[in-house]
Amino acid sequence: MFRSKAEKKVLEAGYDPSRLPPGQYLTDTWPVLHAGDVPGYPADLAGWDFKVWGEVETPITLAWAELIALPQVTVIQDIHCVTRWSRFDAELTGVPWSAIRGLVRPRQSAHHAIAHAEQGFTANVPATALELEGAMLCTQADGEPLTPEHGWPLRLVVPGRYFWKSAKWLRGIELSATDKPGFWERYGYHNDADPFAEQRYGF
Repeated sequence: MFRSKAEKKVLEAGYDPSRLPPGQYLTDTWPVLHAGDVPGYPADLAGWDFKVWGEVETPITLAWAELIALPQVTVIQDIHCVTRWSRFDAELTGVPWSAIRGLVRPRQSAHHAIAHAEQGFTANVPATALELEGAMLCTQADGEPLTPEHGWPLRLVVPGRYFWKSAKWLRGIELSATDKPGFWERYGYHNDADPFAEQRYGF
C-alpha cells in the first residue's frame, strides 16, 4: 500500500514512477537531516581549506578561492535519503572530480574514497563513484549557494546512492587502497547504499 500511494503521487506530479526507489516517497522540499551541529564559518571563509591526500602523486590543499576557480558543472539529478524521502530534478553545481583528479594524479592503488567532513564525520565510496556523471564537490543548489544546513560551503554529491554518502561540510577526500567504513556505516548502515536495491542497512 505504501508503495502504491507513493507511486500515485509521482504519477500525479507528472513523473515516471520508475524514478522512485522502493520504500521512498516524493517531496518537493529538501528536508534537513544530519548528525551534530551546523558548523559556523566566517563569511569570507578565511582559513577554510579543502585537502586531497592518500594514494595520490600530489597531495593538495586548496583555499576557497582556489577551489571555486576550478571548472564547474551543473547537473540536474534525483536525490534519495535513507529516511525515505526522494527529491527529483535537483539542480546541483560544483567542481567535478575530473578537475581534482588532474591536480592530484591518483595512483593505481586508489580504489576507495573517504570523504572527511567537519566534526569527524566520514563517508566512504568506491573511487569509481567519483567519476560518475553528477558526482561533484557541490557549491550551489538550485542556482544559489548551499545553505548552512545543507552543507555550505561545500558538500560531496555522489549520485546513485543514499544521500548520507554525500557528506556535508566537506573538508577533504582521502584516496585509499583499502575501504574504511564511514560514520553511518559503523552504525550499521549499508556500505554500498544503492536506493534501488534498498541497501539501507548492512544487517
